Amino acid sequence: MQSNATPIGNRHHRLWMYQAMVQSRELETRIKTIYFEGKLPVFNMAKGPIPGEMHLSVGQEPCAVGVCAHLRPSDFVTATHRPHHVAIAKGVNLRAMAAEIFGKETGLSHGLGGHMHLFDASVNFSCSGIIGEGIAPAVGAAVAMKIQGRDDIAVSFMGEGATNQGQFHEALNLASLWKAPVVFIIEDNAYGISVSKAESTSVASNADRAAAYGMPGVFVPGNDPDAIYEAAGEAVARARAGGGPTLIELETHRLEGHFVGDTVEYRPPAELESLATLDPITLFRARLEADGHDGAELNAIEAEAISLADDAIAFARNSEYPAAREAFAHVFA
Repeated sequence: MQSNATPIGNRHHRLWMYQAMVQSRELETRIKTIYFEGKLPVFNMAKGPIPGEMHLSVGQEPCAVGVCAHLRPSDFVTATHRPHHVAIAKGVNLRAMAAEIFGKETGLSHGLGGHMHLFDASVNFSCSGIIGEGIAPAVGAAVAMKIQGRDDIAVSFMGEGATNQGQFHEALNLASLWKAPVVFIIEDNAYGISVSKAESTSVASNADRAAAYGMPGVFVPGNDPDAIYEAAGEAVARARAGGGPTLIELETHRLEGHFVGDTVEYRPPAELESLATLDPITLFRARLEADGHDGAELNAIEAEAISLADDAIAFARNSEYPAAREAFAHVFA
């Protein structure tokens, strides 16, 4: 996959965004199938080559690519328990990421972290299974960069449910007070597990909360890669120039359940039926073709994504599990 480290214009970025979206989708399509191996006919979460919960980002790919298209490897990113699309867009090694998901020694953290705790220091990426955990570390990293006189920035991705955590408000207050070069990205898919945003959050738009902390608040509707790219570009430029933090709320759609195996009975039937028309990859490809992009070039991007996903999965399957004696290695400093 191409690097996003050297921006060369909008055409380059749009093709890169499509490439990263397709790459994420191809990897997750395979993970979803493999996840059920050994877990059926009686579902047992601990069984199979990918044990534990699995949270897919299918449908939320525009959030990752629209933001990360503006970032460098030296910028710092924290993501959520649904991290694959952001990790790929930030440039995390696909093979090592797949191996980590499978719990193998060749993984990013020697197979000890799993899919909710991907960590790649080479591109300054981390995520956590704890809701809102990455917000404060992103502010800390941003302050450190400012003190060091660098023009690198930090970005914290979070779900809309994280905005009701105390650390969200504490971190935004300090980020604004210290004019930290950080961008807060809310991926609003309207559901915290099975609870709707309307049933859990007192404001219709979390972007409005930015006003309480004296920073710009931006709402981007439509899960639109181009619109997200534009909004994120302004926020990233503002942070690099010393203008301080920005809060961006992105409307997005979770096309799968909260976790693989979730029957999503809490979502109204009409809402579920509408999801079929909201696939952002299908919509973005149609727009690119309408704007004159060569269909053969897009087909080649898809073929490469399929090949790389197959290679990463094969690498993960063929890698060894860490030895039992390594259980406490890399845990205590």
